Amino acid sequence: MEDSLPLHVCHVQTLSIFINRSHALLHSIALAFLIYYRTSFLFRDQGPNTKATPLYLPCLLVFASELLLSFTWLLDQAFRWRPVTRTVFPERLTEDDKLPAIDVFICTADPDKEPTVEVMNTVLSAMALDYPPEKLHVYLSDDGGSPITLHGMKEAWSFARWWLPFCRKYRLKTRSPEAYFSAVSKDDDEGSGSSEFTTERQKIKERYEMFKESIREVRGRLLDPVHGSGITPRDHPSLIELSLLEYFKFYINVGLVQAVLL
Repeated sequence: MEDSLPLHVCHVQTLSIFINRSHALLHSIALAFLIYYRTSFLFRDQGPNTKATPLYLPCLLVFASELLLSFTWLLDQAFRWRPVTRTVFPERLTEDDKLPAIDVFICTADPDKEPTVEVMNTVLSAMALDYPPEKLHVYLSDDGGSPITLHGMKEAWSFARWWLPFCRKYRLKTRSPEAYFSAVSKDDDEGSGSSEFTTERQKIKERYEMFKESIREVRGRLLDPVHGSGITPRDHPSLIELSLLEYFKFYINVGLVQAVLL
């Protein structure tokens, strides 16, 4: 039956397993000899008439760095031990009305360490997922309660009214605006050779630049020590914003975007 068919098939790469494990064995033997050499040098017995070597401390530091690098290499072997590839069958997915609802949670805490524009690109990418919009819920949680993040979310909601229909109309594979407009190749765009696509893409790009500029302006104003908001990550009220995103240009449906700022 069609419903019982798997959505993907896993293939084990036998040749890669043999190569990776052989390399890991040889590398482990070499590391064992190196550790034995370093240990025997550092803990060798010295006679009463033998002067302490001045290279003891540098050798100890080198040995510690080698142990750390060896441990890092060991952790790196986890995904090399049994490499696999998968063949997916998206055509076996059920109808849209039978798909379950999904929630996407995006967490942020500090707009200085996590730039607001990058966080909003993540939000827009999640909103533009190729999934029934009425079954997709995107939540943004800001533990820092930053007004910059709140403003960025409102601007992202406004820009999404243009960005989401554009993604769905031309079936874009790269749905992060920053990654899409900075990419060199646009081979994944349907109708990319048409003048309509070129014109519409240019308009969307201009709106995206305006979107980024708006966030930068508000950030500069809120960081002003005189006219700033005074809200800090440790001193802020709780706030919940709900936004309904409706668009009827290409699809008649409603996507729900919820920004939860705690």
